[in-house]
Amino acid sequence: MALVIVDYADCRALTGGLRSFEVEASTVRDLLHQIEARFPGLGDLIDQRMAIAIDGAITQDAHGAALEHDSEVVLLPKIGGG
Repeated sequence: MALVIVDYADCRALTGGLRSFEVEASTVRDLLHQIEARFPGLGDLIDQRMAIAIDGAITQDAHGAALEHDSEVVLLPKIGGG
């Protein structure tokens, strides 16, 4: 199972304070669906305001990215810029 690490207070409000949890998923898209089912509203928040790092690398357009059974997924706030 992928280990999801939540490094953002707005997300932890939706997880009941959990800073990490495991999800069985083979892609980021699957992961987001499972997260949304488990923590309603969190999947949408991730889509809109979060960056996703998989095994230490921030992934652009991550929805199709593959996950290994032991992947570490870190949810980070997106950095805005102009």
